[in-house]
Amino acid sequence: MNRLRRVPIDVWFEPIVILVIGIGYVVWYQSTTFTDTELAALGWANLQTTIFEHIKLTVFAALIVIGIAIPAGVALTRPALRWLNPIAVNVANIGQAAPAVGLLVLFTFWLGTGFGTAVIGLVVYAVLPILQNTIVGLRQVDQRTIEASRGIGFSGIRTLLQVELPLAVPVILNGVRTALVILVGTATLSTFIGATSLGTLITTGVTLFLPKMLVSGAIIVGLLAMTIDWLGRLFELAATPRGVT
Repeated sequence: MNRLRRVPIDVWFEPIVILVIGIGYVVWYQSTTFTDTELAALGWANLQTTIFEHIKLTVFAALIVIGIAIPAGVALTRPALRWLNPIAVNVANIGQAAPAVGLLVLFTFWLGTGFGTAVIGLVVYAVLPILQNTIVGLRQVDQRTIEASRGIGFSGIRTLLQVELPLAVPVILNGVRTALVILVGTATLSTFIGATSLGTLITTGVTLFLPKMLVSGAIIVGLLAMTIDWLGRLFELAATPRGVT
C-alpha cells in the first residue's frame, strides 16, 4: 500500500496568510475614502494595469533568467567546463553584490530607460540563485547512481535528463523560487528608470506623502511575492520525484 506524501506546513499555511491579508486589504480598500490623487492611481482600472505591468516585468525577467541560468548550471557541472565554476559564480555574484537601484541606473546610461532596460537589470540581479542551485543540485547527485545508469547503457544526455536532473529538481526549484521572489520585490525599483510597476505607487506615496498609496503598493507587492512563492512551492512539490527530499 502506497503511503501518501505528507503535505508540508507551508503549502497549506501560506495561502491562509495570503487570504487573510488579501481580504483585509479589500475590506480596507472598500471602506476608505481616497483623495483625487490617490483615486487616479488606486482606482481599479488604473490599479489593475499597474499590477499587470508589474507581473509582466517579473515574468519576462524570470523566463530569461531560467533560460540562461539552468542550462549554464548544467554546462558548468560537465567535466570539460567544471573549471569555469568559480569564475561563472563570481561573475553572477556581481549582480547580487551591487545595489539594485545602482545596477538599474548603470544599465540606463547604456541602454536608456524603459521596460527592456528594467528586464535586463532584473535578469542580472536574479541569475545567481538559480545558477548556484543548479550547480549544487547536480553536484549532490550520488556519483554511484550516475555510474550505475551509464553501466546499464544510458548515454550521457540520457543520464542527465532521466537521472541527474530529476534528482536535482528540489534544489534547482528552490533556487527558482528564491529568484522569483527577488524579482517581484526588485521590480518595484524599475519605476526609477521609467518602467511601470507597483513601485510607482510606493515612490509616489513617499514623494507626495500619501500613506494610503504607499501602503497599497507595499501590501500588493507583498501579496504577489507570497503568492508566487506559494505557487512555486506547489510546483516544486509536484515536480519532485517521490522519495526525493
